[in-house]
Amino acid sequence: MSTSPAIAQNISRAGLLRLIASDVRAKAEWVYGSTSSRTLVKALVTDGTLAMILYRLMQASDRHGLTPLSMIFNKLNGFFGGCIIGRGADFGEAFVLVHSNGVVINGAVRGGRNVKLEHQVTIGAERYQSPVLGDDIFVGAGAKIIGPVSIGSGAKIGANAVVTANVPAGSTAVGVPARNIRKDE
Repeated sequence: MSTSPAIAQNISRAGLLRLIASDVRAKAEWVYGSTSSRTLVKALVTDGTLAMILYRLMQASDRHGLTPLSMIFNKLNGFFGGCIIGRGADFGEAFVLVHSNGVVINGAVRGGRNVKLEHQVTIGAERYQSPVLGDDIFVGAGAKIIGPVSIGSGAKIGANAVVTANVPAGSTAVGVPARNIRKDE
């Protein structure tokens, strides 16, 4: 499966190292509230960052037609990162795995910029149809997003929620099955 044109253009224009740097900066800001040199170093050595870097290396390898190398990065991510991210999965810049342990993402998943995932998150297909996530998304620990659903920009998915229906932009989805709630509920 090839990389989407938007992501491929982003990788070409910004370069792989800049894309990785945007991910690490976003993680430092999210986890430590700062992008100082100290917090960037801390973000580099925390859980989940290796998985983010291996994902970007896998994505770049696919883009350049280096399928065997892409497969190696995929397996390394499973072994060292504790997560499975399908080779065709596309996420924009500032992709953050707060903790990578137990994360499973189908290869057909599409995500925008600034997507943040906690541990044990599953984003999976149902009958060959996968979720599409907008920009500025947060997915809490243990949440499951399954099937041909759309998660609108600015949405939040609560911990352990099971999402099988669309989540409008700016909404928060909680529960099993997930239901959309207003921000003030």
